[in-house]
Amino acid sequence: MDSLFIDSLLEDLKNPSESVREHATQKLWRIWFQQKGIHGLEVIDRSQKLLDAGKVAEAELVLNELIQNQPDFAEAWNRRAFLYYTTGRYRESLIDCQKVIDLIPVHFGALHGMGLCYSALGEYQKAIQAFRRAVEIQPFSLINQKLILECMMRLG
Repeated sequence: MDSLFIDSLLEDLKNPSESVREHATQKLWRIWFQQKGIHGLEVIDRSQKLLDAGKVAEAELVLNELIQNQPDFAEAWNRRAFLYYTTGRYRESLIDCQKVIDLIPVHFGALHGMGLCYSALGEYQKAIQAFRRAVEIQPFSLINQKLILECMMRLG
């Protein structure tokens, strides 16, 4: 993908217009999900359907295989991080979120996920750092701003 186009989308995330920001957010997610073409997208979709059906172990196996076959597919790591988070496996989720950030440093979804994991573990300072990094990319993200405040309150 053209890095100038991605840079333009990242700038649009800082635009005062909500519609411009929303369009840029959707485009970035589409780029990330479609990084490996239709096959990668279909496998992620299959894993999500399994997860939605409560078949967590099967969904994890599907994602494990995708990651093994395409270790540079950031969204595969991100989807597994989400699976781990939703099943309370926060440390494992953090490892996968970090892998996403290593591959795509501006992946605001993985940064948000890291913040959620650290918060769930009671590591509020680290959670604040992750949410702040996400806000640097998406300054208008009200959820991350709210979570920063919640973590700060928990710190006292």
